[in-house]
Amino acid sequence: MTTTIARETQTTATKTAPAKGIVVGASRIVISFLFGFHGLQGFGFFGGVDGQGGGVPFGSFPGWWGSVFELVGASLLLVGLASRPAAILLSGVMAFAYFTVHAPMGLLPLQNMGEPAAVYSWIFLLFAAIGPGRFAVDTLIKRRRG
Repeated sequence: MTTTIARETQTTATKTAPAKGIVVGASRIVISFLFGFHGLQGFGFFGGVDGQGGGVPFGSFPGWWGSVFELVGASLLLVGLASRPAAILLSGVMAFAYFTVHAPMGLLPLQNMGEPAAVYSWIFLLFAAIGPGRFAVDTLIKRRRG
C-alpha cells in the first residue's frame, strides 16, 4: 500500500513539474515587468513619485538609488539572469521601503499605504527561494552546463 501511494505521489509530482515551471516563469516575468514601472517612477516616468511627473533628485539616498536598484533588479529578474540574487536584493529594497517610509505612519499596511511594498517584498523572497522557473537565462545556462 505504501509503495502504491509513493508511486502515485511521484507520478503526480512528475506530471505537475512542467506546469509549475511555466507558472513560476510567467509570474516572474509579469511581476518584474510591473515592478520595472515602479522603478521608472523614481525617474519621473508614468506620473513620477508625486503624480505630477517629478522624479527624485539625482544621486539622493534612498530615493534615487532605490529606483536604480528597482529598475536594474527588475530587468535582471525579467530576463531571468542572476534571478535569485536579484530577487533577494529587491526583497530587501522593498522591506527597507516598508519599514522606513510606511511603518512610521501606522502599524498595518492598509493604514500606512505600504501594502504594495510588503507584497512585493514577500513575492521577491519567494522567487529567491523557488528560483526563476522556465523561460529564464539562468535555466538555459544550467541546462547547457548540466
